[in-house]
Amino acid sequence: MDQEMVMRARVALLSANQRVVRGAEGLRIYRLLTQVEPEVYGSKLVYVLVEAGASPRVRDLPEQRRALLEEAVKVASALSDANPYREKMLSRALAAERALGEGRTV
Repeated sequence: MDQEMVMRARVALLSANQRVVRGAEGLRIYRLLTQVEPEVYGSKLVYVLVEAGASPRVRDLPEQRRALLEEAVKVASALSDANPYREKMLSRALAAERALGEGRTV
C-alpha cells in the first residue's frame, strides 16, 4: 500500500470537515482507507456505495448500480460482528440490493 496515498486520503478527510465525504471523492477515499483499516472506514464506504447506487448518474445503468451494491454488501459482510455499525450497514446494503431487484430505488 502506498503510504503517501493513504496520508493524502486522511488529509482529504480532515480537510472536508464532514462526517461522511460523499460522491466520487468519498468512494476513492473510503475504498483506499478501508484496505488499511476496514473496521474504521468500512461502514462509511458502505454508506457511500449505497448512496452512489441511488445517484442519478447510475439510475439508468443497472449493471453499475448492481456492482456498487454488491460491493457494499461484500464490505459490510466483512466487518467484524463486534463492529457497532455492521448490522445497520449490512441491512441498508441488502435493502438497496433488494430494491434494485424489484426495480425501485432506496
